[in-house]
Amino acid sequence: MFQKNKLADLKSGIVVFLVALPLCLGIAMACGVPLFSGIVAGVVGGVLVTAFSGSRYSVSGPAAGLTAIVIASISQLGSYEVFLAAVVVAGVLQIVFGIIKAGSVGNYIPNAVIKGMLAGIGIILIIKQIPHVFGYDRDPEGDFEFFQSDGQNSFTELFNMVNFITPGAVIIGVVSFAILIMADKPFYKKNKILSAMPGPLLVVVCGMLLTIVFRGNSALRIDKQHLVNLPIISSVSDLTNTLFFPNFSFVTTSGFWIIVITLAVVASLETLLGIEAIDKLDPEKNESNTNKELVAQGIGNVVCGLIGGLPVTSVIVRSSANINAGARSKLSAVIHALLLLSSVLVFPQLLALIPNACLAAILIMTGFKLTKFSIIKEMIKAGYEQFLPFFVTIAVMLVTDLLKGVCAGLVVAIIFIIRDNITTSFDSSNELIDGKMYYIIKLPQHLTFFNKGFLISFFKSVQKNSMVTIDGTINKNLNADAKDVINDFILTSKKKSITVDLIKYYK
Repeated sequence: MFQKNKLADLKSGIVVFLVALPLCLGIAMACGVPLFSGIVAGVVGGVLVTAFSGSRYSVSGPAAGLTAIVIASISQLGSYEVFLAAVVVAGVLQIVFGIIKAGSVGNYIPNAVIKGMLAGIGIILIIKQIPHVFGYDRDPEGDFEFFQSDGQNSFTELFNMVNFITPGAVIIGVVSFAILIMADKPFYKKNKILSAMPGPLLVVVCGMLLTIVFRGNSALRIDKQHLVNLPIISSVSDLTNTLFFPNFSFVTTSGFWIIVITLAVVASLETLLGIEAIDKLDPEKNESNTNKELVAQGIGNVVCGLIGGLPVTSVIVRSSANINAGARSKLSAVIHALLLLSSVLVFPQLLALIPNACLAAILIMTGFKLTKFSIIKEMIKAGYEQFLPFFVTIAVMLVTDLLKGVCAGLVVAIIFIIRDNITTSFDSSNELIDGKMYYIIKLPQHLTFFNKGFLISFFKSVQKNSMVTIDGTINKNLNADAKDVINDFILTSKKKSITVDLIKYYK
């Protein structure tokens, strides 16, 4: 059994590596920093963060959601080295967040919003990767922003790519999809020989072979811009020259600390949202220790900042690929990280034969698994109180980013919660006895200004010459606004010949 689990982790590690490689490089490219910085972040996230992580299946690395913050921060601080110092201090702050148990924040995100976030990420993955399948690679692989660096946006890019279709890339994309669909079928999974080769790995091997075969055909040839662009490190001096180190000279400036706090808060929120989503995807429904996760992410960011890596968070795309590939333990995340490091140090020339089209196909299939039609159907069936936060989260994510989408979905969910609190907090009734109307209203434990509207509406409905009982037996907290409404009614009730009976209500 132990050997079987190790084999499952090996296969999962390979799949996550194939998903993470283009994202690490693409995010670094989108941020305008050395490509090796993305690899450093992937390695640190896969090895160091995993070692301290409170989650079994979470995979950490550079996150597309931080791209805009990284670009703006480097511009404001003036250099990548000063930005790295901010990453180090932000990591320390994340460790503090974990120690003071700030990780519980993620527990207050509604399920509809979490499911919307997962579906939104899946849709964004699909939209962003389609151009790469057609051989249009102008936008970096890891750029998930709606407004792109090439002047296009996520939707106009789909129309623009029609003018730049690469036939060889399209063929590789079609073959890749065929393999991935086949690898998901029962006959493939049950066959001992076939199941030993993960579908994504077979896709990459076939993609490399087709790249070599197409070299002699001018119409189908896959040029360098359509292949994985890996930094070449052939010596220790190359490695030393590739690493960047922090510059703490701006640590006393207010601008530096604003960036530190922004990085720490946003990276922590993305991690907590990621962990919450990963636990939802986990087939065993393990509950991750979020405070431990914040400490792990903080340690990872301290090290990333010290050796030139981009800031890391728990990343849903890689983590979901890890779960879908059948991971059994943290070993799969470590294997993916070691493969990332090996890809640059040992066989960069070999991996430079991988076409972007086949990696895009892998990411699109990952996107489809995150955006299951059954989930959308389930949310619609659950009613608009669940579907609206779900839909708003997706819609806002598509045109902005993950955090804004989650915040928008959360606002919609809170509106429904407030509405339900207003309408269901009170137990009220009325009955006509011997020609006189009797009303009773039982005050809830906590009465806030949100309940003011309901109280006003209830008291307006009370008829003249009636009897009203206000029962405050279980009430523990009475907001001043709500109290004023009740007291005003008591004062004016005599004019309407309304008798008010108070039970444990103190004016």
